[in-house]
Amino acid sequence: MRRSKAHSARRVLSVASFVVALILLTGTPAKVREIARFEDTPRSEAELKAKHPDVVALPDPGKTGPLSVEEAISRRRSVRGFRDAPVLLGELSQLLWAAQGITGDDGVRRAAPSAGAKYPLELFVVAGGVDGLSPGVYHYLPVTHSLKIVRRGDLRSGLCDEALSQEWVEEAALDIVIAAVYERTKEKYGERGVRYVHMEVGAVAENVYLQAETLGLGTTFVGAFSDEGVKKLLRIDAEPLGIMPVGVPQL
Repeated sequence: MRRSKAHSARRVLSVASFVVALILLTGTPAKVREIARFEDTPRSEAELKAKHPDVVALPDPGKTGPLSVEEAISRRRSVRGFRDAPVLLGELSQLLWAAQGITGDDGVRRAAPSAGAKYPLELFVVAGGVDGLSPGVYHYLPVTHSLKIVRRGDLRSGLCDEALSQEWVEEAALDIVIAAVYERTKEKYGERGVRYVHMEVGAVAENVYLQAETLGLGTTFVGAFSDEGVKKLLRIDAEPLGIMPVGVPQL
């Protein structure tokens, strides 16, 4: 009997120690938690407007297109020359949905795979030539398929400067900045999670490439830029991992 009680006491102590260790390991700074969780993300358009008045509801994305997957793959190219022509708001809606839009009936699963369904990526749009959208920096909210204003004004030129003066960043109608909150994935997978985040960026980028092709638009993936410069310009804490200029290709 004594042995049984001692065994039970050790077991309770072990469980308690595990819980404390888990809290210490998975705890994240308040600043990171604010970016990472979006626990107050609204679930309806009415709630969206009430909680975030500076938002733009995006048109519903389509689920069929003019090209097959095979055709889009065969035509895909990196485009670095753009016409001075706007991208439509509906086209931007389609691009963002393809990158990180909700596709599951559970309201969680997204267009691109994510290790452990942690979804560490955040998308920001630097818009200057989008018909139906004022110039500015916007944060994409997948749950409500909407954009929340971060900064007003056309900042494509500033983003170009931070991207080592690659002119296509400024000449494109818009730039999609893919950023990551590593802690979301690392809390489950440790340092290995960093690799998984980078894999996810590749999946998102390819979705954008293929969706752009079906819309008659062009894009490329830019990886050379000042991390701190982009973060300061966009006023974000997430780590920028890629910039995708999008626009109407030059003939």
